[in-house]
Amino acid sequence: MNVVLVGGSGFIGTYLCEELLDRGHDVTVLSRSPGGDVPAGAETAMGDVTAYDSIESAFEGQDVVYNLVALSPLFEPKGGNEMHDRLHRRGTENCLRAAEEHGVERFVQLSALGADPEGPTHYIRAKGRAEGHVRDSDLDWTIFRPSVVFGDGGEFLSFTRKLTPPGVAPLPGGGKTRFQPIYVEDLVDMLADSIESETHVGETYEIGGPEQLELATVARLVRAARGQSVKIVSVPMSLAEVGLRVAGAIPGFPMGPDQYRSLQFDNTTSENDISAFGLETDDLTTLSSYLGVE
Repeated sequence: MNVVLVGGSGFIGTYLCEELLDRGHDVTVLSRSPGGDVPAGAETAMGDVTAYDSIESAFEGQDVVYNLVALSPLFEPKGGNEMHDRLHRRGTENCLRAAEEHGVERFVQLSALGADPEGPTHYIRAKGRAEGHVRDSDLDWTIFRPSVVFGDGGEFLSFTRKLTPPGVAPLPGGGKTRFQPIYVEDLVDMLADSIESETHVGETYEIGGPEQLELATVARLVRAARGQSVKIVSVPMSLAEVGLRVAGAIPGFPMGPDQYRSLQFDNTTSENDISAFGLETDDLTTLSSYLGVE
C-alpha cells in the first residue's frame, strides 16, 4: 500500500516508517522539515498541517494516512497552549480534508489516552476534539490512544530525569500519578497491524504497556539505570500549583500549569486493548527491562 505519515519524521513516526518499509509498503514522510532521520527507502514531502495548501498534494495516490503530528504534552509549546488546538484539531481537519479530496481509504489517528473535548488540559481537549472530526469523516478510520511512549529518542524518560535530579526531588503529590508506559516498538507493531485488517476500521483503542507505574517509581528506575538514587519528597498539590505557575515562566523549566493539571489524573487504561492485536501483557517490553535494571 501507499502510505503517508503526517509528522513522520518525529519519534514514533521514524520507528513506524521503518516497520512499514519492512512490511513492503511504500512510505512518504510528510513533515515541516523532513531531514536525515527519515529511513532509507522512504519518500519525503514538506508541509505544515496548519496550512492546507502546503500538504494537499502529498495525499494524492495514497491508500493510507497516519496522522502522527503532536506537540509534546510535557512542555508548554512555543506560542502558548492555544497551539494545541491549532495543531491537533485544525491540523487534523486539514489532513481529513486532503484525504477525502484524494480518495484515501484509511485514516489512522494517533491520539492520546484520556483524550476528551472537555478534558482538564489544552492538550487533552485538543486531542479529544480532533477525534470527533475523525469519527465524523467519511473515511475508514482507526484511533489509537496510547499512554506515554518510551524508547530511544523519546521524551518521557529524559523529561523524568530533568524533573527528578539525583539526591532529593520534590514532586507534586509525592509522584503518585500513575502511567502505563508503552515501548515504541510495541506500539508501532500495532499501528502497522491496524491497516492490514478490516477488523480495526471504526475502532478506538486504548493502549498501554504491561505495567502501571507511579511517577516516583519511574524516577527511581531512570536513576537506577545510571547508578544513581533519588529520594522523592511530596509537595502538596495546592502548593505545587502555585509554585509551578511561577516556575513555568522560567525558560527551560520542565513543567507549567497544564503539566500540573495533568498530574492530577492517572494516565492508564481502563482495559488495555492490546488483545485486539493478539497480544498479552507478557508480550510487551517493561520499562525496567528496557533500562536494564530488572
